[in-house]
Amino acid sequence: MLRQVVISCLIALAVLPAAARTRPHYGGTLRIEVEGDPWKVPDGIAWSLVHDGLTRMDSNGTAIPALAVRWETQNDNHRWQFWLRPNVQFHSGWPLKPSTVVLSLSGSCRADAGCPWTTVHAVGTSIVFTSDSPMPNLPALLSGNGYLIGQAESEEGKALPGSVGTGPFHFVGLQNGAETFEANEGSWQGRPFVDKIEIFSHKSIHDQWLDLSVGRADIVEVPAEQLRVAQQQHLTLLTSPPVTLLALAVADSSLLSNPNIRGAIALAVDRSALSNVIFQKQGEVTASLLPSALTGYSFLFPIERDLNKAHEMRGGLATPALTLAADNSATMQLAAQRLALNLHEAGFNVQVANAATAQHKDLALIQLTLASGQPQSSLESMLRSVGVSTPVIENTPAGLYKTEHEFLETHTLIPLLYLPRAYAVSGRVRDLRLSASGSPLLADVSLQDAQ
Repeated sequence: MLRQVVISCLIALAVLPAAARTRPHYGGTLRIEVEGDPWKVPDGIAWSLVHDGLTRMDSNGTAIPALAVRWETQNDNHRWQFWLRPNVQFHSGWPLKPSTVVLSLSGSCRADAGCPWTTVHAVGTSIVFTSDSPMPNLPALLSGNGYLIGQAESEEGKALPGSVGTGPFHFVGLQNGAETFEANEGSWQGRPFVDKIEIFSHKSIHDQWLDLSVGRADIVEVPAEQLRVAQQQHLTLLTSPPVTLLALAVADSSLLSNPNIRGAIALAVDRSALSNVIFQKQGEVTASLLPSALTGYSFLFPIERDLNKAHEMRGGLATPALTLAADNSATMQLAAQRLALNLHEAGFNVQVANAATAQHKDLALIQLTLASGQPQSSLESMLRSVGVSTPVIENTPAGLYKTEHEFLETHTLIPLLYLPRAYAVSGRVRDLRLSASGSPLLADVSLQDAQ
């Protein structure tokens, strides 16, 4: 018996140091580098650090409480009521009030697709949404970055910057070339582990990886087309499923108002070459708005190129030069050039331009982010992001397919590829996870060397 006790004690002593090494520590500064704008909605890292939504999505794609503790629907999803979490404060010290939430939500509606609701107003400690159309996906939609809650006005009624929220970190300002955020000591979710986060923006991928290798960065981006290189360099990677849809948006105006012309463009694109050559076979080739793993029906949308039928649909119609706009990154410009070559072979004259400076856009190569792991709300969010405000009512595979098919038949958006999002991390980063949209969840991250 004594021997067993001694052995048990020795085992416990051996386990304790290991547990201590893995237990999260408070403190330290997390350094992140990104190629773009961290404040860009919907997938900028900074926005979700500072702001919370009425709801948030769990790992199963279900809407769960955030700034709202509960909600209920009436009148066949035409009316929703959300009750606010008590004793929550903005970073300014101003209490979370229903009137402030209504003001924030009213300012977040896109001009093209509008809001999912017709009216929003405060009733006691709750927020009430009403709509002329059913809103079956409202709790999930409200978790999206576009509807996160910010304090737009001070107590005196003065306009505030869009960086005052209730989130786990509050924005300090630009310090030493970095967007700097400090832990929100009074966060309703509990204090984050790290004291500070520094985000260095507009850094090239080369510079990001170099800084990671010499200890100047903790989290850096890994574009899909460079995943294989990152693996060969033995970087520690965190990779999402395919969550970013690369698509060709086609204007419905002038010559392109002819549905046959748009159909010819859809048939002329070579998705497989784009995937194999530009994106190094990462992600999945698709002609669907949602990835295969989410619906199981994406194979019903044909992905094969049909150049002969494209010529037939164009009907020999002479077309003026078309402008294809794309972000000014090397990969997006290269992908746009490849698409321009595809369209040239179908009889179209296409010029590639920088999306930031193009005065006219007939075509645009865009990226859309999957909102969640729930197909019905993800499809509605995807449609709203391209200006389609019709709610997605059906929640069966057949109903979702019908909604997708009817929209894609217009050929105003041509899905091309679904790509993963990936990050490389330093050895001191602990407990980093990715959201359903592939963005890093930083509130629970800790640093191994923090004291």
